[in-house]
Amino acid sequence: MAGRRTTYQTFAAAWMVCMSASASGRLGPRSTVGDILRHPAFTGFSRLILPWDDRAYDESLPLTGIGSLLPYHTCVDPDVVTGALNRLIDDASSGSTVFYRFYSDAEMERRPAKKHTGLFFLRGRRGAPFAVIAPGGGFAYAGSVHEGFPYAEAISGKGYNAFVLKYRTGHGGSAATEDLAAALSYISSNEAALGVSTKGYSLWGSSAGARMAASIGSHGAARYGGGVIPKPAAVVMAYTAHADYSATEPPTFAVVGEQDGIAPPASMERRIRALRESGTRVEYRKYANLGHGFGLGEGTSAAGWVFEAIGFWEVAIEHPGAGK
Repeated sequence: MAGRRTTYQTFAAAWMVCMSASASGRLGPRSTVGDILRHPAFTGFSRLILPWDDRAYDESLPLTGIGSLLPYHTCVDPDVVTGALNRLIDDASSGSTVFYRFYSDAEMERRPAKKHTGLFFLRGRRGAPFAVIAPGGGFAYAGSVHEGFPYAEAISGKGYNAFVLKYRTGHGGSAATEDLAAALSYISSNEAALGVSTKGYSLWGSSAGARMAASIGSHGAARYGGGVIPKPAAVVMAYTAHADYSATEPPTFAVVGEQDGIAPPASMERRIRALRESGTRVEYRKYANLGHGFGLGEGTSAAGWVFEAIGFWEVAIEHPGAGK
């Protein structure tokens, strides 16, 4: 019996090591879409990592080709994509919860499209302010792998808490902005459990996501069905033609590519001028030789812009109302 017990214990230990290795298995550019969909760290929400709702994927597609799933985006770097996904894997493997639903089961049953929503969470310091990041995709898809998780990895690396919003796609801007408002309400209601501070939070958005972030920055979450919570300390918006603004705008950091044919710089610059004329603190960057959807812009004239934006947000945290 002792020998059998030892054999069993050895097998059990080996099985646990195997399972642990499987759950923490890191991705590389030659990994495939199927590796994401079947990864144990992403069980229950793996499809929400990828851009399209209810689309059949070629699971053999290597991540070197993941840019083909993002038609409105450029400069998609497989190393950046997999690096950010590996951060999620590492956090999940260490026991951290990396995905939260912000709609109740009843709400998702009433409106099944809400099942395609959630918040991915990359933790910084406990009790530090948070950012919510809304990726773009023309409201047709969500480019989280390119301009959601990589931004969150950079922000959390500076000690701040970072959420990436998966919102409903294919339902227009109103539904997506309602999802952002609902997500903010969820975070506010669960501040202590999540280990974040709602003071000095920021909203980040790219393209369609920037429209969402700017809308709530202008008018507040309650306008879009969320709770009555303070406006963000700062809004960071990338390459959007969003024109609407209010009389009391948060400090705004904006970036665009000089050759953007979808959201031309002139469109963004009209809004920037209006904000500056109203007394809003604004920083604006226009990058040479870049089109739409460049994300982090690694290896381009935009490289490092996310860290400039974090610095801008930090000033807004430390000096609320500066530049007003």
